[in-house]
Amino acid sequence: MTIETTYDAVVIGAGFAGLTAARELTRQGASVLIVEARDRIGGRTWLDHRLGRDLEMGGTWVHWTQPHVWAELTRYGLETTPSPEPERAFWWADGRRHEGGADQLLGLIGGTNQQFVRDSRKYFPEPFRPLARDDFKAIDDVSVQERIREQFPAGGARDLLESFWALNFNGPLDDAALTQALRWVALTNGDWAVNFEACATYKIVGGTAALAAAILAESGAGIEYGFTVESVSDNAEVVDVRSTDGRTVRARTAIVTLPLHSLAAVEFQPPLPAAKAAGASLGQVSKGAKVWLRLRGVHAPFVALGGADWPLNFFQVEYALDGDTIAVGFGPDAARIDAEDLAAVQAQLARLVPGAEVVAVASHNWVDDPLSGETWPMHRTGFLSTHLAAMQAAHGLVLFAGSDIANGWCGFIDGAIESGMGAARDAAALLSPHGS
Repeated sequence: MTIETTYDAVVIGAGFAGLTAARELTRQGASVLIVEARDRIGGRTWLDHRLGRDLEMGGTWVHWTQPHVWAELTRYGLETTPSPEPERAFWWADGRRHEGGADQLLGLIGGTNQQFVRDSRKYFPEPFRPLARDDFKAIDDVSVQERIREQFPAGGARDLLESFWALNFNGPLDDAALTQALRWVALTNGDWAVNFEACATYKIVGGTAALAAAILAESGAGIEYGFTVESVSDNAEVVDVRSTDGRTVRARTAIVTLPLHSLAAVEFQPPLPAAKAAGASLGQVSKGAKVWLRLRGVHAPFVALGGADWPLNFFQVEYALDGDTIAVGFGPDAARIDAEDLAAVQAQLARLVPGAEVVAVASHNWVDDPLSGETWPMHRTGFLSTHLAAMQAAHGLVLFAGSDIANGWCGFIDGAIESGMGAARDAAALLSPHGS
């Protein structure tokens, strides 16, 4: 095998972690090649033209409480636009459908949720340093479902709280870590309502693709598409990254930005340490669905929250288009619904929103996609105390990054950028003549 070029760094994955890491290294004069299995950049963000307009098929929302992504928007002069303010709300509680104002629904959720997350700052006083104190270890084996059912009696209030957190985790709550929920809310100073705003309100003008393209353009890094990584081999001098179709890239260091659920498909030599391999095998909770719906006619903006175990348990209106309405929906288990089956999606919406006719749907199954295997990362019980540090640690000349293992906004674009910056800093130290 003849390899003509040895790069300073090879970055595996062109999501926001990989793009950021590549840019930070090229700014310091390093030669960088990004290898990407898909035919596009962006990772689990993907702006695509569906239902008559550009829609975010994956990650979407940003917020000024997210310092890394907000700095990037400022850097590139990108603006944000809010989702429409809901005028109506529909929800399922006590075994029946309810209808009212959006403030009424938020008030019902807040009645229990503020109590549920009240210890967020106690356990995570410095939310960007989640491992700084050991207090959280006492509750890291507690699930969200266990704590909710221990803390609140059965009834409508608990129904809403469980569905709200099933939405946030985009998965079932029986193994969803309480610490993950508290970490999230600690990032907004313990205010769950601001946290919810950060999750689902402000979108980037031009879409996530505009930010991804700006980062790549500034980096000037090379990129190879259609490069699905089969193996990563480190001989203590260079790293060889081999694709499933036989291509090999060599570099002095490598940064791996793959999601947890796709990391296990890569062979590492030397093998990953036990704690890192176990963390990759454990994966995380999110296994849900995201779907876009085109509704016939004009609908006043609404938000709808169904049961925690429904195939689709959340809907909100996002756009008006040519006399129709575009809404987005989420559900905690992609295996329970074909989100591209119009009739199936219609049946779920009809449980909450009477008279809304779905005329078209669009979705991407991130869970069945072998390049992701998950939607946004939300950790299982025990992951934070047992695996996070191991997943973040370098393995020889191989470094790791991604929203899955971010310190702060894990599960968000912000977390990916934060993690990519840290990995680039560590890679630069390895590349330095004084690096170890």
